[in-house]
Amino acid sequence: MTKGKVYLVGAGPGDEGLITVKGLECIKEAELIVYDNLINVSLLSRAQETAEKIYVGKKEGAHTLPQEEINRLLVEKAKEGKKVVRLKGGDPFIFGRGGEEAETLFEAGIEVEIVPGVTSAIAAPAYAGIPLTHRRVTSTLGFITGHQDPTKGESDVAWEKISTGLGTLVFLMGVRNLPEIVKQLLSYGRSKDTPVAVIRQGTLPGQETVVGTLSSIIEEVEKKKIKPPAVIVVGEVVRFREKLKWFENKPLLGKRIVVTRARAQASKLSRRLRAEGAQVIEFPTIEISPPQDYGDLDDAIRNIGDYQWIIFTSPNGVEYFLKRLRKKGKDLRSLAPCRIGAIGEVTAKTLSDYGINPDFVPREYSSEGIGKEFPEKDLSGQRLLIPRAEEAPQELPRALAGRGAEVKVVTAYRTVKVKSPLSTCLNHDAIDLITFTSSSTVKNLVGMLDKGKLIQLKEKTRVAAIGPVTARTAREEGFEVAIMPEEYTIDALVEAVVDYYKK
Repeated sequence: MTKGKVYLVGAGPGDEGLITVKGLECIKEAELIVYDNLINVSLLSRAQETAEKIYVGKKEGAHTLPQEEINRLLVEKAKEGKKVVRLKGGDPFIFGRGGEEAETLFEAGIEVEIVPGVTSAIAAPAYAGIPLTHRRVTSTLGFITGHQDPTKGESDVAWEKISTGLGTLVFLMGVRNLPEIVKQLLSYGRSKDTPVAVIRQGTLPGQETVVGTLSSIIEEVEKKKIKPPAVIVVGEVVRFREKLKWFENKPLLGKRIVVTRARAQASKLSRRLRAEGAQVIEFPTIEISPPQDYGDLDDAIRNIGDYQWIIFTSPNGVEYFLKRLRKKGKDLRSLAPCRIGAIGEVTAKTLSDYGINPDFVPREYSSEGIGKEFPEKDLSGQRLLIPRAEEAPQELPRALAGRGAEVKVVTAYRTVKVKSPLSTCLNHDAIDLITFTSSSTVKNLVGMLDKGKLIQLKEKTRVAAIGPVTARTAREEGFEVAIMPEEYTIDALVEAVVDYYKK
């Protein structure tokens, strides 16, 4: 039997970008992931499809498994010969019971590797613009649990020493015990004017920071209704926040934005929105699939020399057309007689990545644009090929046919509805904006929701459409389009969303 091993991995404080490179490698190679409540669940999508995932999270008053059972589970699975990742929020050795789990594993003869993580004790203040040390203010720092093991009886926190003995104090899991923390610090000599910050959901789009002093922070926290999880920072370094706060200044912070693109293509849009502070909800309404029947596409490839132009309307059209071209035993040389047109910079770049420089890219990145700006006014006698999605708007073929061209439209790929319905997930009260990047994302979303939820969504939720064709489809379906960029690209769409919320 293969010898099992357990990796105690720190998942970081919440922002998925703050996991270490080594931690991510462990997740990708794991056969079993045992994970906690406070990890970013998007990290689980990096695991192998075959990896087993077991949730053992603890919330106040609701423990999925007692700690002893978690320990037993890790030993049992490792003895089965599995590569186990114990994924813990923050750092496993900072108030994470990682030490207890490691002890149990070593005692059972299990091989263990510790992969440190970025603790929220450091990350949350950094995202709030608070340097925990500063040579003009303090060089001493302490981490204290604000929620001690209730079985220990008396507190082992030396309040008389830490209250005035350390410049900066960071309390984890201490929101509910904030009154007691304040009382102890004041009782042992800390000034009532000492600045305090309470940072809720640090590093996440819902981050919220409340600042006060030891004499006012309890009232401020109650006023803002701050609940766990939160980090408490006590010390003069809190004063730097006014100058250094950066994360909470992001224009989309806290905005919940739905991305409806196919999952494989959503990453760029999602990444750009997250970089501006948004909480992205990926609800793909389409999947990109090959044609059900290759007959027309194969016929066009077989007679490719008969066409004067090939017009590509999307990167998917490029990818699937060239993939089929190779499948039929041809290569790029077979396209030599044809001139190439592309809608948009992204489509043009996709062609360029394959070594094809398009002969024509319209200034207006739309089917209508390519029809209006086409370099040849009279296309009589010319044959044009458009490899594209099975269902797509007809404006472009009509515009080119209106100039005398013989237009052949062939299905290079299909956009099909995803299998899992959204009707139980998409709540209009929980989202601020829906992004649509094609007409099919609009139509499929409409088809996936029950009538009542759809009506609420249309009444309450703003929509951002990537271009005029998509916007028109959204309006035809009853959505009010609030945002549409001047250029029909992902980058321009994100910029338009940012400008909208800034105003």
